[in-house]
Amino acid sequence: MYDDSDLSLDQAHAVRIIGAPFDGTVSFRPGARFGPAAIREASDGVETYSPLLDLDVQQVRYADAGDLALPMGDVQQALRLIREACDDCVNNGAMPFVLGGEHLVSLPVIEALHQKFPSMVIVQLDAHADQREDYLGVKLSHACIIRRASEVIGENRVKQIGIRSGTREEYQTMRGQESLTTFKPDDLSALRTWVGDRPLYITVDLDVFDPASFPGTGTPEPGGIDWWTFQRFIQSMQGLNIVGMDAVELAPQWDSSGCSSVLAAKCVREMLLLKADA
Repeated sequence: MYDDSDLSLDQAHAVRIIGAPFDGTVSFRPGARFGPAAIREASDGVETYSPLLDLDVQQVRYADAGDLALPMGDVQQALRLIREACDDCVNNGAMPFVLGGEHLVSLPVIEALHQKFPSMVIVQLDAHADQREDYLGVKLSHACIIRRASEVIGENRVKQIGIRSGTREEYQTMRGQESLTTFKPDDLSALRTWVGDRPLYITVDLDVFDPASFPGTGTPEPGGIDWWTFQRFIQSMQGLNIVGMDAVELAPQWDSSGCSSVLAAKCVREMLLLKADA
């Protein structure tokens, strides 16, 4: 699907795909570092056309920058390299679309975009709250990404959807911030109104899907969504001012069937189509 042989990264494209193969802070099952490669491989078998959106990937101006070379044992250095790649992307007029990797890879992307778009808001699809102050004393963890992101952009600029796992303290935080919402049609309409014309970052932790359809992730949680619910969400985001996106936490080796990788690739296609030329 991601055939960009005619494109040059020196040109300004609407979207630049960046692989961030890093899972140095995972707390359960490792392997998300293999996610970007698995998504690209699976995309070869995915149609470029979305029947629901009536759009084709050929209508999107994009380039694939490949995977970053990230040191597995150095969290700070890995985040710095992702930040540099995203700064270069933004400075060249492109929108970063990061393929993870664990969810912590979203943080430097958000930091880079917030510098250019200070009024940016975030919509998070996830099974987990990721609102911990720290995880086992570590603040830079995939279990803390939304707390760290809120410290960058402001705690009232995040909406969380699909959450079904977290500590008592995390739920108290989310209720206090009124960040939780659902995939119900009325809530999606309200979410769209909440975003308004503000710059929007969409972060999709693929464990938002139910393990029955997406077992290939490091921290599966029962009770997740299906493909049709995800497409309904994508439809609700059409036409908004999207300035960045990511899809993270595919750990392909936990699904020997390969179906999780295919589902991840289709999610990336639908998200990419949010930037399709009319």
